[in-house]
Amino acid sequence: MKLRITHNTHYSYTPMVVTAQHVAHLEPVNTPCQICLLHTLSTLPQAHKISRHQDAFGNHRSYWSLPAAHSTLQVNAQSVLETYAMPTAQIAELTAYAGTLTWEQAQKAYAFQAGQACDEATGFAYASHHAPIDIAFKRYAQSSFTPGRHLLDAAHDLMHRIHTEFKYESLSTDISTPALKVLTDKRGVCQDFAHVMLACLRSMGLAARYVSGYLLTEPPPGQARLLGSDASHAWVSLRVPNVKACTSTESWYDLDPTNHREGWSSPGTDYVRLAVGRDFADVSPLRGVLQGGANHTLQVQVTVEPI
Repeated sequence: MKLRITHNTHYSYTPMVVTAQHVAHLEPVNTPCQICLLHTLSTLPQAHKISRHQDAFGNHRSYWSLPAAHSTLQVNAQSVLETYAMPTAQIAELTAYAGTLTWEQAQKAYAFQAGQACDEATGFAYASHHAPIDIAFKRYAQSSFTPGRHLLDAAHDLMHRIHTEFKYESLSTDISTPALKVLTDKRGVCQDFAHVMLACLRSMGLAARYVSGYLLTEPPPGQARLLGSDASHAWVSLRVPNVKACTSTESWYDLDPTNHREGWSSPGTDYVRLAVGRDFADVSPLRGVLQGGANHTLQVQVTVEPI
């Protein structure tokens, strides 16, 4: 599927911003299930120079400064991508291997053992700011992670429970709402559900990462419109350790508790991965350090359309 993504951000500041430094995660990465064909980023006021680097997680990150006073900021990012379904043979190979792996065996891959190399994704098994390790998350997850259960079966059950037991409610939370409160209230938006699922998996000793991205805004005829398709979306990617035991190189299984979708490397061809990190703080689409602009309003418009 070939997709065009338009992501417009508009800030209005009071009082004016005197000077600002910004960083953005708005350029999609290449994955086994997508290729970014074109990406442009522009700002108004116009940045003299936009620098592009790769961060520690392999994401594309852009930097720019605005040294002149301004009362508004517009950021326009446009991308063209092709998304693909993973080949059936590769899916079968990965699923057959994962079907032999219990969650306890996966857990051992991240435990410290003297003289032995740990799994390279061990850092994603640790707590992060928005996805802490806590006994409350472990208690919630334990009914899914019963003794000897296969890793993907347990993760699927956890995703299913969050999808059915939590209510998607726009504006019920913001980025400062703790995941523990979302767990208690059982309501929120896609990033809340992703953080709760991350915290549950990590509290069970497993490694998982936060995925930011997009959904196709208007679905094909006859298909339901997915929640979260009017803005950036978020889901979870679970590490399946020791994949070198089979011949494939893909070792991440994506789960979207908001829409009850899952799959190797991507939940579907109507999903676009933007960036991955420990939680939202690592991959927020746009953030900055400002002098001035104590108060601001924000408007974001996202459109994902097939070409």
